[in-house]
Amino acid sequence: MPSKTGAKASARDRLLAAADELFYREGVQTVGIDRIIEHAGVAKASLYNTFGSKEALVLAYLECRHASTSDRINRVMTRFRTPRERLLGVFDAQGELFTEPGFNGCPFEMASAEAQPGSSVEHAADEYRDWLRSLFTNLAKEAGVADPDALARQLQLLYDGAGLSARMDRDPSASTTARAMATVLFDAAPKSESR
Repeated sequence: MPSKTGAKASARDRLLAAADELFYREGVQTVGIDRIIEHAGVAKASLYNTFGSKEALVLAYLECRHASTSDRINRVMTRFRTPRERLLGVFDAQGELFTEPGFNGCPFEMASAEAQPGSSVEHAADEYRDWLRSLFTNLAKEAGVADPDALARQLQLLYDGAGLSARMDRDPSASTTARAMATVLFDAAPKSESR
């Protein structure tokens, strides 16, 4: 995410940092433009010149969240050598998120719950979901799973459930439980004959 402090931060970075903090903590619809502008310490014209609308700011916020999630997962996966370990490592990356101060659940789930059908916000949430499913599918293929799509659907459900449990139950260990369940699913999944 953009820097939340510092005199050298651009108006765009300050607006994104304010949006990230307020939207994630309170919700996209609850937070008005005036609060974001005040929190960012910029003029109203800066928001409209930079983003054009609140929906465009929400979209930029979600794009930053998507990028940070992807970066975190990729960073964590570099710790592992085998495709199996990398696949299970996605849950380790998720666990890091759960232990961050202010963890408030999935920003895409929260934003899409408030989005109008067919909006760019709904589209951004759909793209994130597709990316996550593709990540699991590709990792399952690399690990030699015979039906990587089926395993990816199962793992995505575990990932979603762990996020919900971490948020609703205030239980950061949910990712450890999800990882253990993912291990069982992976080990039980038929492997392709070429492996």
